[in-house]
Amino acid sequence: MCETYSKDGTPHPTNKRYSCDRIMERVMDEENPEFAIEQEYTLLDYDGHPFGWPKSGYPGQQGPYYCAVGATNVFGTQISEAHYKACLYAGLCVSGSNAEVMPAQWEYQVGPCPGIAMGDELWVSRYILHRAAEDFGVIVTLDPKPMPGDWNGAGGHCNFSTSRMKADNGMKVMEEAIQRLEKRHKEHIILYDPSGVSGGERGRGR
Repeated sequence: MCETYSKDGTPHPTNKRYSCDRIMERVMDEENPEFAIEQEYTLLDYDGHPFGWPKSGYPGQQGPYYCAVGATNVFGTQISEAHYKACLYAGLCVSGSNAEVMPAQWEYQVGPCPGIAMGDELWVSRYILHRAAEDFGVIVTLDPKPMPGDWNGAGGHCNFSTSRMKADNGMKVMEEAIQRLEKRHKEHIILYDPSGVSGGERGRGR
């Protein structure tokens, strides 16, 4: 991954990777932090309509599409598989993919990866996803709520662990970590969507 620097050689203010990497380096030997991301996305036609949906209406209600098979239930299998294979070819730690709850919605899993590698692999995998979809004439969106109403949203679910969390009494360590995170919950939520574009819809499960 590239980092951005000012002409004097110092990290640019937008270079959040630099500060994150310094933190990861400090705790890597003792804590061995590992991350895994479940990245959901939606495939769209050029007109912004979900890929495979009827042009004059909507597909049947959600239920038969999750991890499904069959041309009437799943739209975009070839794209998902092309992306997965390209990620493996690139040496990324992808561990799976599946059709999601809303038709034309998919998910793939990256990780587990140590420290800063998670961010790097996620960004590269997203680039490959957009590039693979381009070959099929399809658009990828990471919009948390691409379709209004009672249609599943899309998110990026982060799984995290340390060496102590996976050792004896690991549950106690996890509970202590949650208690520390609770103290700055609102600040963290703001950082997940600093522009307020999503309105927290996916975070509320809508």
